[in-house]
Amino acid sequence: MSESQHPIDPSTCREMIDTALDAHLSLTRATVTQYIDKIVELADRLMQVFDAGGKLVLFGNGGSAADAQHIASEFVGRLRGERKALPALALTNDTSVITSLGNDYGFEGVFVRQVNALVNSGDAVIAISTSGRSRNVTEAARAAREQGALVIALVGRDGGELAPEADVALIVPGTDTQRIQEAHIFIAHLLCEIVDAAAKQRDE
Repeated sequence: MSESQHPIDPSTCREMIDTALDAHLSLTRATVTQYIDKIVELADRLMQVFDAGGKLVLFGNGGSAADAQHIASEFVGRLRGERKALPALALTNDTSVITSLGNDYGFEGVFVRQVNALVNSGDAVIAISTSGRSRNVTEAARAAREQGALVIALVGRDGGELAPEADVALIVPGTDTQRIQEAHIFIAHLLCEIVDAAAKQRDE
C-alpha cells in the first residue's frame, strides 16, 4: 500500500494528538489546582486509616474498574523504595463474586453486597465514576458511608448522584471520558505518592 493509500493521515493524527494533549493538560492542571489542599488532606486521612488498622477499598466500572485495580496495587506494592505493604483491594477482581452477585442481585448489587461483607467502620473507600451516574457505584458508596467508612469519590462532569454520597468528592469538570479518566489516575497517583513517602518515613 502506498503512502497516499494509507488510511491514516499523519497530519490529521498530529492535530488529534495536539488537541488531546492540550485538553489533558488543561483539565488535569485545573482540577489538581482546585483540589490541591483536599488531595493533601485526603492523603493524611488515608494514612490515619492505615495507621489505625483500616483498609482501603476501591471500585468502579470499565476504565474506572481498571483504575481501582491499579490504585490498589500501588498501595499494596510500592512506588519508591521499600515500605510496609498497605492494605488495599479492588472489588472488581473476583469474576466469580461479580458474576454470582450480578446473577442474584442484578448489576446494581455487584459492589454494594461486597461492601456489606468487607467494609468496616474506620475503613476508607474510593468510588470512581466518570459520569457520577453509575448506580452500582453510587449505592455501594452510600452503603460504605452508612457503615462508617470514609468515602472518597473520583467523579467527572457535574458529580452526578455519586458526589453527594461521598464525604469528599473530587470532581473533574470535563465531559470527555478519556480526559476525565486521565485526571482521575493523576490524582490517584498523587495520593499514592504522598502516602508512599509518609509510610516509608514512618517505617524508617
